This record gives sequence, structure tokens and C-alpha cells, in this order.
Amino acid sequence: MTVTDRIALDPFGSDIPAESARLRALGRVVPVELPGGIPAWAPTGYDVLKELVLDPRVSKDPRKHWRLWPEISEHPSWGWILGWVGVINMLSAYGPDHTRLRKLVAPSFTHRRTEAMLPRVTAITEELLDAMAKAGAGGSVVDLRAALAHPLPMRMICELFGVPDEMRDDTAELIAAIMDTSDPSPEHAASVQERIGTVLGGLIAYKVEHPGDDMTTELIRVRDEDGDRLGDEELLHTLLLVIGAGFETTVNLIGNAVVALLTRPVQLAAVRSGTIGWDAVIDETLRVHPSIASLPLRFAVSDLKVGDVTIEAGDAIITTYAAAGLDPAHYGPDAAVFDAARGADDHLSFRIGVHRCIGAPLARAEALAALPALFDRFPGLRLAVREQELRQVPSFIAFGWQEVPVRLGV
Repeated sequence: MTVTDRIALDPFGSDIPAESARLRALGRVVPVELPGGIPAWAPTGYDVLKELVLDPRVSKDPRKHWRLWPEISEHPSWGWILGWVGVINMLSAYGPDHTRLRKLVAPSFTHRRTEAMLPRVTAITEELLDAMAKAGAGGSVVDLRAALAHPLPMRMICELFGVPDEMRDDTAELIAAIMDTSDPSPEHAASVQERIGTVLGGLIAYKVEHPGDDMTTELIRVRDEDGDRLGDEELLHTLLLVIGAGFETTVNLIGNAVVALLTRPVQLAAVRSGTIGWDAVIDETLRVHPSIASLPLRFAVSDLKVGDVTIEAGDAIITTYAAAGLDPAHYGPDAAVFDAARGADDHLSFRIGVHRCIGAPLARAEALAALPALFDRFPGLRLAVREQELRQVPSFIAFGWQEVPVRLGV
């Protein structure tokens, strides 16, 4: 196929595994069209994605390396991508700029810092499970996403960054709007950009007036003391990245793991008996149902050869974590089957290389606290709907459920 035969990705992400399989059948890297008509290349397997991600000739800076960056204003339906590549933070930085920005945030997510947060993770988990028990009394249906999977990581990241209670709903709604790729309209894009400034600009203003022992205060201090290390726009967009990535991905990790186990009672029994460990459950969830299915965008610094295909300098590339995790060439013919006993811990879902997710230890710690506590507290937990009735969040980027209705079986 040629680049004129681009495959339009489903902006709703209705069936990401099936879409990944269709693309894989067309080649190792396939020309695709993102919502709004943005052209890009999609790697379809594990090895090719890993190869491209680790290649120093692949950048994340659109201003330097995306040929179409100057044309965005000419395409109103492309505006939604600005929330991903138009921001200036370590997600969209390359080389020394990325190193500089990453070093500012990394201290908040060290192993020692994560260990120190574990008692708080446990306390919040227990508090949320208590509230679930009350809400589910008498057999009432409880949305596990709203009751546990969302508030646990949200509260933890807000405490880490000093987001006051009255700003948390607006912050969560902002991140959800960015993740929603079903509406490429200019109005939606403009609304998101405005809310970034309003919500996170408001947080910065609040922390200037009410500094505390939190990461937002620390980043403000760095900006004020040395603008060469962190500018105003970089501060705003760094908060967008670390707060958003710090909770939204864990929401899907917890929800996806619960659904996977509740629809596979034999594996759940093996987990309960200790035959399969919770770390294995988390890794298999991240392989088969990664919280981020595809992440836009990376860019070819120079021409790249992938088999008989040439990705030209300046072309855009999406990082297809869902396709990589389901690749039969790497994981075998049953790659699409969730099997926590598989022991595959080499998934790419927390990214690799210089852009490896610095929040991965915290996300894993939160899931390791929430999942066993949930199933210990409610041994009769079951889905309140058929698996086929669960609705994917409207996004080709995020991979998770809008709601996870359960009955506690108490």
C-alpha cells in the first residue's frame, strides 16, 4: 500500500485489538490517518515499535522535526493534537531539553519517595473500600471506576502536587477532555486549550499565594529562581503532563485488571490462592490492555527504513503500545489472550528509553494496594453487566472503560 492509502483510525477506539490486528496484516509499519485527517505512520508489532522508540533519529519535538507543524493553523480539525504535541514539556521535548525538564520532575517519583507514599495509598484505599461497602449494600450496583479506580490515583497525585480539593474536579475534567479524541472540532480544541490555562494557571496562582510541601510549589520555586531551567509555559505544560499521566493511566490499569479477572474466574482463583502473583496480573494487564493504546506523536529526524518502507524525514509516527502487546510474532499465537500465568514482563506500556514513564513505580504501587485489598474485601465481587456491554472511553489514545458496574456480593 502507498501513503495515499491511509487507514483512518477509529477516534472512539471502539475495538482497539481488532484494529491493531487489521493494521498488522498490512505490514510492519502502516500509513494511517489520525482524527481530523492528520497523517502518520503506525508501527504494528513489538520489535518495530521498540526499534523506532529507541532510535535517536526519532524525535518528540514537533517544532524542530515535524514537517507539517507550520501547517496546523491551516487545518482547523488538527487543533486537538496541540494538547499532545503543542505543549512544551518533557513529552514533546528532544535531546538536552528533554533531559533538563525530566530532571526537574524525577525527584518526585523516586523509589524512596514512592515508598514513603505507600501508607497514604493504603489509607485512601481502605477509605474508598469502606465507602464502596456502604454504596453497594443490599446488592446495589457500584461503578468501580468512579468509586475506586479513579479517586485513588487522583487523590494521590493531587496530594503530591498540592491541588486543593476545590480544583480537583476541574483538573480531572480537563484531563478527560484531552484524552477524548472523538471530537476533532476546532471548538473542542479551543475549549481544551483555554481550560489548560484556566485550570492549571489557576493552580499556579493558588500555589504562589499558598505555597506548601508539594511539587507544584517546588516547580514554581525553580521557575522563579532560574527561568533558564523552567519557563512559564514549561511550568504550565509540565503540570499538565505529570498530573494527567500521574492518575489517568492508573485509573485504566486498575479498571482493566478488575475486568480481566472478573471475566476469567479460573485465573482469579489462581490469584486468590497465590499461584499467580499480583505483579503478574499487573504486567499482563499492561500487555493486553495497556492504559495508553497509542500515543501521539514522534517524528523522523532523517529518513528511516522499515523493511521496504521509508518513513521520510519530518513524518509523524504514533507509538502503538496496544499493537505491540498483542503481537503474535513476539508473544505467540495466543498473544491476544489474557493469561496472567504467562509471566511476560517485557511489555512496553510504561515506555522505554529516555522517555520511560517516571511515574511507573507509583502507578504499580497504587495498583498493588488497590487490587488485593478490593478482592479480599469483596470475595463475591462480580460484574453487574456482561463484558460486551462495557463501553470503551471515547479515545484511540486511552484504553479503558467508561464505567465498571459491579455488585459486591456482600
